[in-house]
Amino acid sequence: MATYDELQIGDSASFTKTIGESDIYLFAGITGDLNPAHVDAISAAQGMFKQRIAHGMLTASFISTVLAMRLPGPGTIYLSQEAQFRAPVFIGDTVTARVECTEKIEGRRWAKFKTTVTNQDGKLVVDGQATVIPPSA
Repeated sequence: MATYDELQIGDSASFTKTIGESDIYLFAGITGDLNPAHVDAISAAQGMFKQRIAHGMLTASFISTVLAMRLPGPGTIYLSQEAQFRAPVFIGDTVTARVECTEKIEGRRWAKFKTTVTNQDGKLVVDGQATVIPPSA
């Protein structure tokens, strides 16, 4: 964990997870996003990726894991997230979410982070930026 005062430009952290079929079904159930691209193998086989894909927001949510649990860590308040989905994530892919502090906003005691998610081949699947309020103590 890093408080606002401890946080340094360039500090980074990551979280890695292999996406299982149950992750997709649980996320679909929680969110209500039952898009056949995620939950229907027959329909997905006819789509552009020829197989089921993980929800983009499921993949991006691992950025929240890093910010909330690693850097800055517990007590962090998420203010915004820009996310661009660059490539699909398939069942069995291992993704790594990474954050890197790029700016500290002194007047507000906020911090900005470059946020990325890559797959096991190093391919960028999510690219973006987050703004958070790091813990103060």
